[in-house]
Amino acid sequence: MPKHLSDSGLLEHIRKLPHARASYKQLVKELRLQGEHRDWLEDALDRLADKGQLVELRSGHFIAVGANSEYIAGRLSVHRDGFGFLIPDQPLQNVQGDVFLPPDEAAKGMHGDRVLVHIKRVAAEGRAEGEVIRILRRAHITVVGEFRIRRRGNFIVPSDDRIQQWLQVPEGMELPERRATAVNRVGAAPREINEVEELDGMIVNAEVLEFPENGEAGVARVIEILGYPDDFGVDVEIIIRKHHLPHEFPSEVIEQARKIAHEIPVSELHRRRDFRKLDIVTIDGETARDFDDAVWVEHLPNGNFVLQVHIADVSHYVRPGTPIDQEALIRGTSVYFPDRAVPMLPVELSTDICSLRPHEERLVLSALLEIDRQGDVVSQEFTRGVIRSAERMTYTNVFRVLEGDAAMCERYHKLADRFEIMRELALILNRKRTRRGSIDFDMPETNIELDLSGQMIGVTRAERNIAHRIIEEFMLAANEAVAGHLEAAGIPSLYRIHERPEGRRVLDFEEIAAHFGYSLGIGAMPVKRFPVVDRKRDGRKLRRDIIMPREDFDISSRNYQRLIAKIAGKPEERILSYLMLRSLKQARYSNVNEGHFALAAQAYTHFTSPIRRYPDLIVHRILAHHLDTGNPLLEDRLLHELGDDTSFTERRAAEAERELIEWKKVKFMEDRVGDEFDALIISTTKYGFFVELTELFIEGLVPIDTLPGERFRYNENGRKIIGERSGKMFSIGDRVRVRLDRADTVERKLQFAVAEELGRAAKRRKRS
Repeated sequence: MPKHLSDSGLLEHIRKLPHARASYKQLVKELRLQGEHRDWLEDALDRLADKGQLVELRSGHFIAVGANSEYIAGRLSVHRDGFGFLIPDQPLQNVQGDVFLPPDEAAKGMHGDRVLVHIKRVAAEGRAEGEVIRILRRAHITVVGEFRIRRRGNFIVPSDDRIQQWLQVPEGMELPERRATAVNRVGAAPREINEVEELDGMIVNAEVLEFPENGEAGVARVIEILGYPDDFGVDVEIIIRKHHLPHEFPSEVIEQARKIAHEIPVSELHRRRDFRKLDIVTIDGETARDFDDAVWVEHLPNGNFVLQVHIADVSHYVRPGTPIDQEALIRGTSVYFPDRAVPMLPVELSTDICSLRPHEERLVLSALLEIDRQGDVVSQEFTRGVIRSAERMTYTNVFRVLEGDAAMCERYHKLADRFEIMRELALILNRKRTRRGSIDFDMPETNIELDLSGQMIGVTRAERNIAHRIIEEFMLAANEAVAGHLEAAGIPSLYRIHERPEGRRVLDFEEIAAHFGYSLGIGAMPVKRFPVVDRKRDGRKLRRDIIMPREDFDISSRNYQRLIAKIAGKPEERILSYLMLRSLKQARYSNVNEGHFALAAQAYTHFTSPIRRYPDLIVHRILAHHLDTGNPLLEDRLLHELGDDTSFTERRAAEAERELIEWKKVKFMEDRVGDEFDALIISTTKYGFFVELTELFIEGLVPIDTLPGERFRYNENGRKIIGERSGKMFSIGDRVRVRLDRADTVERKLQFAVAEELGRAAKRRKRS
């Protein structure tokens, strides 16, 4: 077989052919294959078809799947009402948005499955409809849900309402071996489950034995009993299993972690730079348990600054291919819930040996930067080191010192001057980022307040102060320095990239911003035309053009930055900042450096959190190997796979964290049905408008059919809800008084009504 020929080479060859299709015989002839090379071709075509990269037609031809094809692969997203969408692996050139799948097509798979779809038609404005051809990869080997006993059998109703299919549990597969310990693990009272009838209404985790097909229920067996839905801690257990988060370390991982020596060998200390005499500190939140990073700054005689960023040297302890490393790759990242964490590394490492705890010797990989008064790095060095953290600082206490709090200044008098230099440097670095166009949304985060027993007692916006800014700026500087160093040296690495936004998302935002009198200032957006043919039901063909925004429009991060400055402090700031963020693409990991749009950085990576993020551990290994040998460690192909895998685990963790917080909010509001709140309208739709409560960081829907006094309709062009008789309008940014009507913990939704309008309607009825 020719050396240049591979699965990827074969796929690329087919894509370049007319209509991106070819037969086996055609390929044999074109590639001049003989003997065993023909066997390889046959196997390669099967492999590519199994992956969804080729489709074998009845004619015997193979057609390449992709942007220019009528076949496309992607992730199946099912709506709770039964229909679904294909989220393509890559954007389709003649299609706007995702591919719509009618209920009978969406039912062919389960939410999250990777599927192959044939595009049947492209309707007006580029909206496409498709049919599911094949399930490429199942997303749910296990399903968590409520066990229900019915006359026709025992079933599991999935907790995820986007999984439409119930799973039948055959007789003898209802009770797992570990039924009692499973219940105990979530904090519920011990229950020994001996009879199937006791399971009715309980939450269980089940292994799928047969997947649903052709409208028939799937088959599963119970492997865990989690408890009743309202049992303390069951909500977290459901989220963990729903998102398939690995949460129990295999025995070999725990065994390896326990065998790692705590004491650092003298030989290891001698080969490292010694920073133990410096008053290096960690600065984290009050509840943090693992400390990845420590910092130190100093003024130089020439007026410049020295910034030392010391990062836990996890790569010294977690070696490639070991049980701990393999498990860390599977997890990809630590997942943080309000009352617990699912760590990437065993606690022996994450909160002990690797964690930069105060007054204990710890191994680090360090970035030493000299920075001038303009915020430019004039020299840099990377080295292995050893530190002894002088203090475990919190953001709150550093802030108090900088604000002149007498008690805090006295307590940390030896560090107070150091914190002042940190603030000075952080502000310089921030001004430099601002000059180059870096975007700083500074979006508020949810803070779930718990009592000593772990019960939720409040939900607020998490407060940020200058201490947060200090650590943020120092970590950004270190990450950018490492990325630039590896790229300049020609060392293949893993980058954190953020691509330019898509034209249609920018256009959607511009339409909303215009209603507030704002714009990103990009001018008229260029468009492109796609000729398409619609086949009508009677067989006739309709030829027309689809007009879509082009991707070569002129936009930079400065457009966003300038608009953020304009809306700062305005009532509409919260809404437009959120919508601007929605218009941007999601950052991801890649072996190809495409820069970071939001940070306006030419090269960026993740280096500063190897205890909780696997990409950082990979970058540590790459940098350390380069320091030792000057050579690359990993090839691009492997780095590409690592980028895809770690981007997936990052999204999985973020979705799990976000969903649990939303669930906690709904449960917190259960006892507040009937209460009134001040709120802000943050979005409008044809079925109502969403509000965010002013005092509580909580959102909910006001349905359009609950608006009293008259009929209301949704004006799509103006994105307003308007009364047909009075012309009364509800628009994004309006302040309203609402009453909580319903807290649905099953669908995890809050429903509100306009309180003031309800009161007026009641008075009118009384007078009449």
